[in-house]
Amino acid sequence: MKKVEFDVCIIGGLGHIGLPLGISLANRGKKVMLYDINQQAIDIVSKGKVPFMEVGAEEILKIVIGKTLFISSDRDVISNCHYIIIIIGTPVDEHLNPKIKVFKTLFNEIIDRIRDGQHIVLRSTIFPGTTEKIKLFLESKGKSVKLSFCPERIAEGQAMEELRSLPQIISAYDDQSFMEAKELFSCLTDDLILLNPIEAELAKLFTNAWRYIQFAISNQFYEIASQQGLDFYRIYNAITYKYPRAKNFPTAGFAAGPCLFKDTMQLASYHNNNFFLGHAAMLINEGLPNFIVQRLKDIYQLNNKTVGILGMAFKADNDDKRESLSYKLKKILEIEAREVLCSDVFINEKGFISSKVLIKKSDIIILGAPHKEYKKLKYGEKVVIDIWNFYKKGGSF
Repeated sequence: MKKVEFDVCIIGGLGHIGLPLGISLANRGKKVMLYDINQQAIDIVSKGKVPFMEVGAEEILKIVIGKTLFISSDRDVISNCHYIIIIIGTPVDEHLNPKIKVFKTLFNEIIDRIRDGQHIVLRSTIFPGTTEKIKLFLESKGKSVKLSFCPERIAEGQAMEELRSLPQIISAYDDQSFMEAKELFSCLTDDLILLNPIEAELAKLFTNAWRYIQFAISNQFYEIASQQGLDFYRIYNAITYKYPRAKNFPTAGFAAGPCLFKDTMQLASYHNNNFFLGHAAMLINEGLPNFIVQRLKDIYQLNNKTVGILGMAFKADNDDKRESLSYKLKKILEIEAREVLCSDVFINEKGFISSKVLIKKSDIIILGAPHKEYKKLKYGEKVVIDIWNFYKKGGSF
């Protein structure tokens, strides 16, 4: 049997989920190998830099890199560890069905590096039943390994804090796998919740679908109020003021990113596309950019206007543009407006301009992502569409 050189190998170790986890485990004394084939990310992280915004991560990375945290693009490192934590994207296809074949492809690629006695931890959000399918696949290949599904639960940008403060969900098929999964994640927190794999898989999807539906409710109410010429936030403030049953009522805004929409559609697919709340939420949330443009067309001669989108990330105070609805808004406006300008304080992309230049050149400014850096901007007499009510002046129009 090959000697174990690392406690943990994280496949997909340099992404938004894998890197904070690897840094956190390494900081708790685990010897961690981050396996990734993204050479650009390898070069950045090897120098002690985090290639995306994650509060507190870089300070700890500089301490652990080369000591308890290591990086490699050599697939052979997978054999030299006890725990293999798998973190890969789980997209949906053009028909909104989950691409579960990504796991089959991965395991076919690494099967000859998996050895008996290892413990495979699935960390990605997965289609219900995937853990069992992987278990059967490994058994069919004659592999005697332990398997658990322990879903990530963090919000991007807050991972370093939330990996310690949030309970960890642990699921497995046997006592030894439970025991080893508990041993690993107790390095981060003593607050562990034990489920069976199908329960854990649904717990993750239920969580994201619930949030997506919540946002859709607010966005639908926003649209109703705006179409009647009313200020949604006057109504919102009246509802939420000292009223405990409305304390979780979110504001309106773009509900986007790489998880909420995708996981809601995975849940819909699992329920034979009878998840009507989820599909309705998709139509509302994905349709919000269209609603904004249509409202602008009702009020202004949009084909004679220059429109600026301020904030292109999928959420505030973040540099992640994956599945951002600001880009969908941009595409619609490129058809309807004379010119479209874009800016983001955290994203450096070809064609983007500074917020100062955008404000100067735009007739209409739409706040796509309410980054805190935009709080002190001066707009003069420019038209500002603030669906988030970031500036506390009412967001309806």
